Amino acid sequence: MAESYKTVGGTAKTEIVVKKSRFIASVFPVVSQDEALARLEETRKKYYDARHNCYAWQIGKKCELIKYSDDGEPQGTAGIPILDILKGEGITDVLVVVTRYFGGVLLGTGGLVRAYSQAAKEGLSSAGIVERTKYTAMEITVDYFQHGKVQYLLLKEGHKITDTVFSDKVKITVACIFGNEDALSAAVSESAGGRAVIKTGESFYM
Repeated sequence: MAESYKTVGGTAKTEIVVKKSRFIASVFPVVSQDEALARLEETRKKYYDARHNCYAWQIGKKCELIKYSDDGEPQGTAGIPILDILKGEGITDVLVVVTRYFGGVLLGTGGLVRAYSQAAKEGLSSAGIVERTKYTAMEITVDYFQHGKVQYLLLKEGHKITDTVFSDKVKITVACIFGNEDALSAAVSESAGGRAVIKTGESFYM
């Protein structure tokens, strides 16, 4: 099975109003705690006059880094509900900040939990959720008459061809599903009658 994880497709900002209180959700893709803190500080400065900037983040392919804050709201009514939305979606490398401008009407504990949860959900929906799969870059060089057969093999096995250069030979750059490098090399070599030149590069998520 391919190694993969889910995260947000990009940044987003959404707003809901609940009993005159404004809840603004700011969503950021982040890959480190320093980046999350920088985005959080940026949001706090942008909404400097807001009463609360509550947040939660999950970072790392296995969510190794988790943090949340109620930022002055009653304990358990903001940070954990936002985090629960992230966990429910199964996403990582993401920071969600929900800014609240108090509208003068008390929402109660249950009302706050529902409002922060809804704001986080709508923010994530706007950002979009994507799945990133781990690949290894490989470069395959073959003769022209072998190109079609090798290309068919690559696509059939679910790998992604990212570039093809035609010169005296055909150089195919492929994103090989991580863990399948040896099997792909053997299959390409057999398909090309042992005449393929195969180079394996670094792994990455896409």
